[in-house]
Amino acid sequence: MPINELTNQPINYILHLADDALIMSQRLSEWTGHGPVLEQDIALTNIALDFLGQSRMWYQYAASMMGDGATEDSLAMLRLEHEFKNHLLVELPNAMPSGRDWAFTVCKVFFFSAYQHALMQQLQHNADEEVRGIAAKSLKEVTYHLRWSREWILRLGDGTAESHQRMQQALTACWPFTGELFEVTTYAHGWVDYAAIKTEWMNEVLHTTTTATLDVPTTAAFQTGGLHGRHTEHLGYLLAEMQYLQRAYPNSEW
Repeated sequence: MPINELTNQPINYILHLADDALIMSQRLSEWTGHGPVLEQDIALTNIALDFLGQSRMWYQYAASMMGDGATEDSLAMLRLEHEFKNHLLVELPNAMPSGRDWAFTVCKVFFFSAYQHALMQQLQHNADEEVRGIAAKSLKEVTYHLRWSREWILRLGDGTAESHQRMQQALTACWPFTGELFEVTTYAHGWVDYAAIKTEWMNEVLHTTTTATLDVPTTAAFQTGGLHGRHTEHLGYLLAEMQYLQRAYPNSEW
């Protein structure tokens, strides 16, 4: 269901927040049963469930704003690839070219959680009561996500020679997708202060990477397009798997 950016700015921004959380949840759930140790397998699965819960709250609110029969299920399971407004970072596979990679996933969670932590702090003071409530609840979860991923960045970056190398490779691979986190689209204008979010995010990243003896790339973070529906090839495959049941058996509910 196409939604015009200019006439439905609040709905588009809420959908953007929902899409980010949903796609991140779907990606992280792929680690269930494959974590390096049982404790961390469970921890990452719970983080995936946190993101799923966030997405449901945002989709439910967007559906109530839209009316016209929209539901959280239709917004999550029946929209097409170009209608999703998530950042490219969250749709990236949990892998380096060599295959599934724990360091790469940890880096994605760290970068995105540092961004969300700053974002939700601002949104919890939004004029919209519903937005304030969702943001305040999400902030509690995101605070844990940030702490968990930070600890892994430090553990791998300042660990063995191999763990340091793999963490550095993961950081370098994720870096080009971080600039989009602070892109201000038409529908995002006026919601939060993205310059302040970027400053807080960069302070967290630099402090953590320095402590972990990792180098932040000096090249510009240049990959963009997800906020406007221009995605990597990875999102199409993810949606095909995620939406299969709803499309094969219409009107199924979560």
